[in-house]
Amino acid sequence: MAEARIIVVGAGVAGLTTALLLARESKYQITVAAKHMPGDYDIEYASPWAGANFWPISEAGTEAAEWDKNTWPELEDLAKNHPEAGVHFQGTAIYNRSKDVHSPNGKHLAEKLKAEPWYKTVVPNFRQLSREELKSGFDSGHAFTSVCINTAIYLPWLVSQCLQRGVVFKRANLEHISDASKIHHSGNKADIVVNCTGLSALKLGGVRDENMMPIRGQTVLVRNEANVMCSSSGTDDGEEEACYLMQRAAGGGTLLGGSYQRGNWDSQLDPNLAVRIMKRAVELCPALTGGKGIEHLDIVRQGVGLRPHRHGGTRIEKERINGVWTVHNYGHGGFGYQSSYGCSRKAVEIIREALSPRPSL
Repeated sequence: MAEARIIVVGAGVAGLTTALLLARESKYQITVAAKHMPGDYDIEYASPWAGANFWPISEAGTEAAEWDKNTWPELEDLAKNHPEAGVHFQGTAIYNRSKDVHSPNGKHLAEKLKAEPWYKTVVPNFRQLSREELKSGFDSGHAFTSVCINTAIYLPWLVSQCLQRGVVFKRANLEHISDASKIHHSGNKADIVVNCTGLSALKLGGVRDENMMPIRGQTVLVRNEANVMCSSSGTDDGEEEACYLMQRAAGGGTLLGGSYQRGNWDSQLDPNLAVRIMKRAVELCPALTGGKGIEHLDIVRQGVGLRPHRHGGTRIEKERINGVWTVHNYGHGGFGYQSSYGCSRKAVEIIREALSPRPSL
């Protein structure tokens, strides 16, 4: 049987992970076509701006929780055995305030607010924080070992893994998803199109998913290190603001965040928000500056990214568009990395199903 021709549209973490899992099966001709590639920094390209890490917010018993759960073993293996991927283990602490339970962010982070979140049986060293360990103003919390990903290393690593397995990369700016089938590197029409276009699925012809919306996140990357990853369930600076920090692997600096500004497309930095982000981070983790103020933060850069949120959750399913099977894998919001292998594995299962010969009647 001839190798099936597959084209993956999008080179963020979802597209690259899907391409890699397909390439590992050694039975497909795979092209990755994208407007933006690793190394690019653009407001349309969410993956480079991510933290990125593993602290699930998916609700227990949902398919999303299963995708997160199925991703952890892969990330754990990378941290243990593949330092070149830019993934490392981090001690993690989650601090919760009871008053955040009914806030918009509290509802969004509901699983993290639970005393017994589902992931307690997945991540290593899970435990409740003692009263003595809780910082002033917090009512509960838990700690565990997680991972943090240096996106500047990890995304190129995914590309290199794909290239080793024969995947071909090309730049493309598509007006319609069905156009992708015409640009497979073989010169022949693709058998399957995989749509990993993230927020672009809102405007892409043939998809135009009106359930997509941005959730703006602003961050500050600093050289300071505290050797910990932590977050709080809310802030007193507004319902669309958040506090978290994570130290990236391999000298990638510490990322301070942030914001959850729903429906906000603004790509420009808000300097006042940046100051609030830094103040919250230093208050939550004084070790960042040795107990000193934000003037002792050594800033590398500031950033704005748009999380590709989808009302109704991530879309992973197939449909025929202009006679070609299109398998969708987009709408991961702010959890693209921590669900990447679980979601991509589901997409690969659907691709296999689409390529399977139909039984004769």
